[in-house]
Amino acid sequence: MAVEPLNLHRRFSISSSPSYSLHSPHFPIPNLFKIPKLSKNQRTTFSVCCSSTPPPPPSSPIFLPFLQTPARKQTPKPDPEIETENNDPIVKFFKTRTSDPDPDPTREGRIPLQKNRKTSWHLASTFENTEPEPVAKTEEGISGKAETAPEVEGVVVQILKIARALPENVTLGEALESCDFGGGLGEEECVEVLRVLAEEGNVMGCMYFFEWMGLKEPCLVSPKACSVLFPALGKVGKGAELMVVLKNLPFKQNKLFKDVRVYNAAMSGLLYSGRYDDAWNVYELMETSNVKPDHVTSSIMITIMRKRGDSAKEAWEFFEKMNEKGVKWSLENVGALIKSFCDEGLKKEALIIQTELEKRDIKSNAVIYNTIMDAYSKSNQVEEAEGIFVEMKAKGVSPTSASYNILMDAYSRRMEPEIVEKLLEEMEASGLEPNVRSYTCLISAYGRQKKTSDKAADAFLRMKKAGIKPSSHSYTALIHAYSVDNWHEKAYITFENMLRDGVKPSIETYTALLDAFRRAGETEMLMKIWKMMTRDKIKGTRVTFNIILDGFAKKGQYVEARDVVCEFGKKGLNPNVMTYNMLINAYARGGQESKLPQLLKEMAALNLKPDSVTYSTMIYAFVRVRDFKRAFFYHKQMAKSGQIPDARSYQKLRAILEVKAKIKNRKDKSAIIGIVKSSMGLLKEQKKGKKDEFWKNRKNRSRTPGSAAQGSR
Repeated sequence: MAVEPLNLHRRFSISSSPSYSLHSPHFPIPNLFKIPKLSKNQRTTFSVCCSSTPPPPPSSPIFLPFLQTPARKQTPKPDPEIETENNDPIVKFFKTRTSDPDPDPTREGRIPLQKNRKTSWHLASTFENTEPEPVAKTEEGISGKAETAPEVEGVVVQILKIARALPENVTLGEALESCDFGGGLGEEECVEVLRVLAEEGNVMGCMYFFEWMGLKEPCLVSPKACSVLFPALGKVGKGAELMVVLKNLPFKQNKLFKDVRVYNAAMSGLLYSGRYDDAWNVYELMETSNVKPDHVTSSIMITIMRKRGDSAKEAWEFFEKMNEKGVKWSLENVGALIKSFCDEGLKKEALIIQTELEKRDIKSNAVIYNTIMDAYSKSNQVEEAEGIFVEMKAKGVSPTSASYNILMDAYSRRMEPEIVEKLLEEMEASGLEPNVRSYTCLISAYGRQKKTSDKAADAFLRMKKAGIKPSSHSYTALIHAYSVDNWHEKAYITFENMLRDGVKPSIETYTALLDAFRRAGETEMLMKIWKMMTRDKIKGTRVTFNIILDGFAKKGQYVEARDVVCEFGKKGLNPNVMTYNMLINAYARGGQESKLPQLLKEMAALNLKPDSVTYSTMIYAFVRVRDFKRAFFYHKQMAKSGQIPDARSYQKLRAILEVKAKIKNRKDKSAIIGIVKSSMGLLKEQKKGKKDEFWKNRKNRSRTPGSAAQGSR
C-alpha cells in the first residue's frame, strides 16, 4: 500500500486497500499517513510537554541510547489567526468542559511528577529487561487540587489491555476509535504506551497507535513519541517506514520537531536496521536545518562510519570536525572513537585517546576499558589485556561481567582452563553472576584440549544446574570438545539434544559436527549433515567446504572430493591454496604422487601461488617413494619462490634431504671415480672362475665341516 505524506497539524484518515480480506491473517501496513486538506480555521496547534519518561538502565553499547540532560520546556507562540477564530476545536473543548470546575489546561492528561524533577529524553532501550520507573508521588497542580497517579496509570493499562487482546484482523487504531478516555490521555501517556509496546515487540501496534495519535484532536504526536518510535522501527528492520515518518514530520509548522533528539533517534533507528547511507542523509538534513549536533550525534555517526567500513583516520577527522562545532569530549563519542581504532588494531593510539580523555577530567568507564581489553585479547596479547583489567580496578572502575568474559575468552583460546576457573570464582566473589558466555568460555577451554571432554561436559552440566539456558555457542563448544576426543557419537547426541531443547544450530555448530565425523572418517554422515544444512537453508562457509573436502579426500574418494569442489564453486566459494593443499596431501597419502604436478598446473591456471605447505607436502610425498630427483627439484622451487616454512619444520625437512643428498653424492662420487679409472686403464680386470654344470661359482661357495667329511668318505 502506498504511503502518502504526513502533516501532523492536520487530521489523519485511515484508508484501507480495497483488496483487503477479513480472512487474511496479516494486517496491511498502516497508511502512515494520508491526510485530507482542511481549511485554516480547522487547523489545530499542539504543544509538547517535556516531562520525563522512565529512563532505561545504562546500556552496554559504546554510545548511550538516551540523554541524561534535562530538556527545556518550549511553548510555541500562538498564531494570531488562530487566536481570533472562534471555531478553534481546542477553545471549544475547554469552553464546553464542565466536569472540572477549575480546569488546568497546561496539565491536562499529564503524569504528575515530583518537584524539581529533571526531565529525561531517551533514544532507545537496548536491553530487554528494561523496567519502567515507579510512578511518582502526586503533587498539587496549579489549581491546588491533587491529581492522582492511579487514574493516569489506568488509561495506559487500559490501552495496553486492548492492544494485547485485539480481535483477529482488527488494528489497534480501529479498536481505539470507540474508546473515550476523557481528559486522562495526553502526550506523556501516549509515549508510555509506545514505550511498553516497543519493549513487548509489538512494533505494528506501535505504528497503528502512532497513526491513531495523529488522528486525535488535539494531535498527540510529539517529538518524544518519535524518539520512542524510531528506534523501535529500526530494531525490526523497518527503516523505510522510519524514513517516511521522518520526512513527513511538520518541521516547518512546528519548530519543536527541530530537536537534535529527534534526529538522534532517527539515526539510531537507521543504525539498528543497517541503513547507514540513510542515516548519513539524516545527518546532512540536520545540518541544513541548522540543528546543532551534540555528543550523542557524534557517537552515533562515528559508529555508523565504523559499521560501513570507514577508516579510523576518517572517524578522527569527523570527530575533530564535531569539536569545531562545539561538541565536547564525552564518554559516548570518545568511546565510539576508541572502538574504531581498536577494530583496526590501533591499540596504542586508542590508549592515547583514553589518556587525553582523562586529562579533561572525564573518568573512563567500564565500556571503554572493555573495548581496549578486547582489542588486546583478540591480538593474543593476554598479559596486556590483564594489565588493563588491573588498571581498571586500581582506578576504582568496577569490572562488569563483560570484563571477566573477555579475559576468560582470551585464556580459553590459550587452552588454560585452570585460569578460567579462577576468573569464574573471582567473578562470583565480586557479586557478579556468571552468564551463558562465562560458562561457554570454560567449556571451550576444556574442549580445545585432548582427553578433557568429560570436564567440558561437567562445565555444561554446571551451567544448566545454575539455571542458565545453553546457547548455540555453548552446544557448539561441547560438540567441538567431543570432536577433538574422537567421540563423534557423543557429538551427534549433543546435537540432537540441542534440537530437542529448541536451540537453532548455527553454521559453527554444523561445522564442528562435520569436523567430528571427518576425524572419524564417516563420509556418509558428512553427506547427511550437509543435506541437513541445505534443508535448513544454512549457507556453508569456506571452512565447512574444506572440512567436507578433506573428509572425502582422506578416504580416497577423489571423485566425490572433486564434486565437492565443483558444488561449492557454484555457490561462489572457489578453491583456494588450502583446498589444493588438502587435495595434494590426500593424493600423496593414497599413493597417487604422479598426479601432484597436474594439481600444481591447475593452481597456476587459477592464479593460485603455492605456499610452503604445498611444497613441503610434495617433497615429503616424493621422498616417501624414494624419488629424490623430484624432491630436490621442488625444494629448489620452494627456495626460489621464497615460500620457506617455519624454522622447526624446515629444519626437519633439511635434515631428511641432507641424509639423502649424502647417499646420492657418495654414489655419484664412486661412479665418477670408476669412469675416470676405466678411461685411464687403471682398473684391474677381474678373473672369472670356471663354472661347471653344478656350481655357478665354486670360489664363493662356502663349505661346512660336516659336508667336507662326507665328501672325504
